[in-house]
Amino acid sequence: MRKSDAKKLDPMFIQRWSPRAFLPDPVTDEQRAALFEAARWSPSCYNEQPWRFVYAQSEADHQRFVDVLVEANQAWAQAAPLLMLVFSKRHFDHNGRDNDWAWFDTGAAWMALTLQANKLGLHCHAMAGFNTDGAYAACGVDPKQYQAVCAIAVGKMGPAEQLPETIRETEQPSERKTVAQFAFEGRFG
Repeated sequence: MRKSDAKKLDPMFIQRWSPRAFLPDPVTDEQRAALFEAARWSPSCYNEQPWRFVYAQSEADHQRFVDVLVEANQAWAQAAPLLMLVFSKRHFDHNGRDNDWAWFDTGAAWMALTLQANKLGLHCHAMAGFNTDGAYAACGVDPKQYQAVCAIAVGKMGPAEQLPETIRETEQPSERKTVAQFAFEGRFG
């Protein structure tokens, strides 16, 4: 993509990034509802909508979700006012077969949720660093029926100075690969 092509993009794609510093300001019921409504309209194979977002806003639930995160993520994610654990339904409802596209579809729902968050002045940070067995237990989810996908911290972005010094310097949008590094005409590479 030429630099001029980036100017044609909706700014929501460029402005979206995953900070680690969050303000304690609560995510309102209306904001949370809008996030899930955005995810609801995501495309999915056979319209299965296999994503499941389990969220914690109460103090007890919030701490239980923080405890599921790896220590490095606990250090910063505990400040986020809204935490979620995301699961993907393993099987199709219509025939009981494995849904090999569930992760793909859940990723589409996550992207819709995070773009809506940005429209509302919020930010999201998805995390792979969590204990999957702990996530199933914390949320009462059957691991035979659902696969743990990620944890998400949501809130208003806070100052980088509040972060542990070891991660403070990385609190900025990441560089992106060029389109030529991932889009190929006709054949890979």
